Amino acid sequence: QVQLVESGGGLVQAGGSTRLSCAASGRTFTAYAMGWFRQAPGKEREFVATINLSGASTYYADSVKGRFTISRDNAKNTVYLQMNSLKPEDTAVYFCAARPIASSRNRNDYNYWGQGTQVTVSS
Repeated sequence: QVQLVESGGGLVQAGGSTRLSCAASGRTFTAYAMGWFRQAPGKEREFVATINLSGASTYYADSVKGRFTISRDNAKNTVYLQMNSLKPEDTAVYFCAARPIASSRNRNDYNYWGQGTQVTVSS
C-alpha cells in the first residue's frame, strides 16, 4: 500500500502561483511513477501531469503546458506541482496518484490516490 497526502491548495488570484505537495508513505517511493489529476465540479477527473521514477521525464496536459511543472524529491518521498499563471478554469480539486514503474496519462492506470486538495482561482 502507498498512502498519499496532498497539501498546498487554497484560494489564489488569477495570474498568481501556488505549489502543491504530495507526501507518500508506505512502499518504496522510487518504485512508483507519480501523476497529478484534477476534477472540477460536474466534470470528469482529468490528467494534469506525470513524472517517471527518476524525475527525468515529465508529460503535461496541453491546457497546463508551460504554466505547471511537476517534480519529485525522492529523498523526501514527495512530488510537487508548481502552478504559475493560474486561470479561473484551473479551479478544481487536485489529486496526486501513484502507479508502479511507468508514467501514464490515463487515470485508470493508477493504483493509489490521495484525498485531494482544493485550488480555487479567482478572477
